[in-house]
Amino acid sequence: MTNENSLADPGTPRRQRMGVQPAASADAPPAAPAQKQRLGAAPSTTRHETAPSASGKVRMGAATTPAASPDTGPAKVDTAAPAHSRMGAPVPPPPGAVPAPGATPATPPTHFGRPAPSGGASKPDGRPQWVKPVAVTIGVLVLALAAVLCARWLRTLEPVQAFIATYDGHSSQPESAPVGLPAWVGWQHFFNMFFMVLIVRTGLQVRTERKPPGYWTAKKGSFFSPMGNTPKKVSLTQWLHQSLDVLWMLNGLVFIILLLATGQWMRVVPTGWDIFPNMLSTGIQYASLDWPTENGWVHYNALQVIAYFITVFIAAPLAIISGIRISTWWPEKAAALGKAYPVEWARAVHVPVMVYFVAFTAVHVFLVFFTGALRNLNHMFTSRDEVDWWGLIIFLASLVVIAVAWFLTKPLFTTPIAGRMGKVSR
Repeated sequence: MTNENSLADPGTPRRQRMGVQPAASADAPPAAPAQKQRLGAAPSTTRHETAPSASGKVRMGAATTPAASPDTGPAKVDTAAPAHSRMGAPVPPPPGAVPAPGATPATPPTHFGRPAPSGGASKPDGRPQWVKPVAVTIGVLVLALAAVLCARWLRTLEPVQAFIATYDGHSSQPESAPVGLPAWVGWQHFFNMFFMVLIVRTGLQVRTERKPPGYWTAKKGSFFSPMGNTPKKVSLTQWLHQSLDVLWMLNGLVFIILLLATGQWMRVVPTGWDIFPNMLSTGIQYASLDWPTENGWVHYNALQVIAYFITVFIAAPLAIISGIRISTWWPEKAAALGKAYPVEWARAVHVPVMVYFVAFTAVHVFLVFFTGALRNLNHMFTSRDEVDWWGLIIFLASLVVIAVAWFLTKPLFTTPIAGRMGKVSR
């Protein structure tokens, strides 16, 4: 077989036979320096002719470089350009080079749709990444210290002392309100904590994961794809999130029914206007670090009452209503309903409600442990007004159960369950 390069003149240097132009000859006009092109100046108009290769195009050159033809003459290649530019690659500017006026700067590389981090240590403005978190933490601590100092100063004033004496922090509640906590409250408390931890975790995964571990499609007409809706393909994480939502809502429904049926609602629902001055009194006492006397077995203080009321009767319904709007359960053919309740509204509500639940849980756990841990844990997990270790033991056991469930929510264990409820794909 005859190679087309072998048809070239044997005397021609190898670089010219391969399509790379030789250096300018002594009698040719001097080529423009390559540095000018790197700095953004127009390339030199001086060109040198070269014989075309047997294939009709300049070998190794840019694909658009025409070969010689009878009408146009031999192909012309700019020998002033650097070798890698003649090979079709862009010319990177040398370090410290200043682009010419009007030149378009090169687009920086991206990282998952964002500018690539420069070493991961600094932000685009040059500040280290740890500056903002540290500044926010310092700001919170300064505000907390100022609140403590202000509250302690207020408690030295006679009018404030009289106000706290009049409103000790416990608002009125009906005389028929039950005393103590039944066993079902402890079970409901555990299940609510169990589901909320996993729901928050999977919700954050849905928002942050770049590549889901798999996808799930509901069976037509199933619970996850009501009649009239086209089965949607969602990530396995979203399927798990919605499944946990269903269990959490069932637990909440049982809780509300029992709360109303047993009269326990009177302990967590404000029943008088004195809730407001008692909330202020409780807030001053907490902020001054001289906390009000706690006896949750008989009567919650005003801030506890309003916090439980908001959590059960406002935050939980908002989480459900906004979650249904952005889930596969929303009826896709209800155009008027969708227009009246845009999905953007639901997204704007869903995340702040999640943040509220996280903040409520953090404050709740803090106060449980710093206002009599053993007694409070017995109230919550053993339904006894005693000071012993059983409540703490059951609480620690519940944490172990939650940790095991956290591990079992990995795709390795959830995929077979999802496959029984729909179609799993990659």
